[in-house]
Amino acid sequence: MTTLGSASSAAVKAAPTKVLVVEDEPAIAQAIVRRLSAEGWSVEAVGDGLAGVEAAARLVPDVIVLDVMLPGIDGLEVCRRVQAARPVPVLMLTARDDETDMLIGLGVGADDYMTKPFSMRELVARTKALLRRTERAARVVELQAADAPAPPLVIGDVTVDKAQRRVLRHGDEVHLTPTEFDLLVALASSPRTVLTRERLLAEVWDWVDASGTRTVDSHVKALRRKLGADLIRTVHGVGYAFEPADGAQAGASEGAGA
Repeated sequence: MTTLGSASSAAVKAAPTKVLVVEDEPAIAQAIVRRLSAEGWSVEAVGDGLAGVEAAARLVPDVIVLDVMLPGIDGLEVCRRVQAARPVPVLMLTARDDETDMLIGLGVGADDYMTKPFSMRELVARTKALLRRTERAARVVELQAADAPAPPLVIGDVTVDKAQRRVLRHGDEVHLTPTEFDLLVALASSPRTVLTRERLLAEVWDWVDASGTRTVDSHVKALRRKLGADLIRTVHGVGYAFEPADGAQAGASEGAGA
């Protein structure tokens, strides 16, 4: 027999995922809405930047698919305003294969990006990966709140506090996006060990298609801009390795923090 409490709980779990699409090209917007709605998600689309900011505040979406080039204010400014109000996973769409645009987008809080034209299959897969990452991060926070928090990870002059999701270098706090933080944790947890792009893509983005490895490259560049280029070594054709400062221990140590 189903109790009222369990029925109510089931209703909460059954609530559809809310997706906001901000795209000014009607044909593309309609195609995205149809495809994402087919996943059982509740999808709403708007066609300009200011409407995107308003819709994000009104809908409180679980994920946003956001075009860079928009009338009114562009997607970068939309992302900046939305993230300032409430952190939310953002998948950016860009018509130009321009690394500068991508780095700026990642810098204002986007979690991933895709260059037009793109396949709807990949769009769905990447959106699902963003949602899984968000759920996984929430579970980690819940577990840490229930148990004694793990001590910060200290490698050379870098301190990574996974419980508070804070990073310090030379004692100064470095503000990272959620994706940048997760990428740093993956690299710093195995210092001086080369991690392939495919492994990082799977661990950080929960995305297993090698077509997304350029996303890893762009996020590494964004991370270097904030932490310093000396901390992450490129192994050409393979991946990346976290390199502690000279004289630091090769293995990560747990400490009390800086």
